Amino acid sequence: MPKIKAKRNKTIDTTIDEGVRYLDRCKKIDAPIKDIQEIINTTINGDFFNTVKLLPNNSIDLLIADPPYNLTKDYHGNTFSKKKEEEYEKYTREWLTLVYPLLKEDASIYVCCDWGTSLIIGRVLQDFFKVRNRITWQREKGRGAKANWKNGFEDIWYGTKSNNYTFNLEAVKIRKKVIAPYRVEGKPKDWQETKNGNYRDTCPSNFWDDITIPFWSMSENTAHPTQKSEKLLAKIILASSMPGDVIFDPFLGSGTTSVVAKKLGRSYLGIELNPQYCIWAEQRLEKAQANTSIQGYVDGVFWDRNSLSEQNAFNGNENGNLEKADQICIEYDELELVNPQNLLED
Repeated sequence: MPKIKAKRNKTIDTTIDEGVRYLDRCKKIDAPIKDIQEIINTTINGDFFNTVKLLPNNSIDLLIADPPYNLTKDYHGNTFSKKKEEEYEKYTREWLTLVYPLLKEDASIYVCCDWGTSLIIGRVLQDFFKVRNRITWQREKGRGAKANWKNGFEDIWYGTKSNNYTFNLEAVKIRKKVIAPYRVEGKPKDWQETKNGNYRDTCPSNFWDDITIPFWSMSENTAHPTQKSEKLLAKIILASSMPGDVIFDPFLGSGTTSVVAKKLGRSYLGIELNPQYCIWAEQRLEKAQANTSIQGYVDGVFWDRNSLSEQNAFNGNENGNLEKADQICIEYDELELVNPQNLLED
């Protein structure tokens, strides 16, 4: 008997046959593009190393790359094989060489990696860009190891092409409870006093512990093996771009960069080799037209994980009406109480 998804399993699982309509929306490029507007807000289905050479120079405001980590992994039929360190360094240098001319002089770049590839990417990135920081984010999920520490963190290297770049601090502050409120002449200083507690919108650091990787009960989830969350990409896009800017992802995967760029009023462009991933990207972009919410980002402010009840109270939703909150930020831990083994029901 065929398996049926559990009611709370929201994973997008469209097949290629079912997604012909979405795949038809994607473009294939076989000739040089003179103006980025010719292909703006599209998903390009093709090999990065061939396609990127056809894109116009000096046209990208922000590049977000999530290249294959140096691990042997099957991406639904396209396998990336682990390379020797010098080979992976060559691979990294090759794709950075190709994307560098596409970026405007005031552009920024973010590159995702695990701890192993971080050692290589951070070193190579310095040969192309002014490296500003290394963000480490807590992914929580991950398999345990009998003879090593569990891998619960990933890195994102942040760089700029020049000393003239965009960084919107106010757009990426995190709302946290104030434990020891400071007052000046009896009035709150840099924090808000509410009947449900005291809160401050704090400056973000380069350690992000408020992120989770997408899982089966989140509507943004796909079967892509290394999908990043919309909240993670929202922080990057809000910090390092302005409305209308062009956001480019050379390894688009299931489309998170494009989806978040669209939700936040930016233009987008992505290259993806796998047709199934292109389908998921286009399906998610279609959904983003009706629902621009980003889980964990509410009314222009980022919230910590597991703070749904606090959000409800802060926004005056104390009577348990979670309709709006359910659309925006579902409680992660509550969702994970369901045994993953029961994702499928007969």
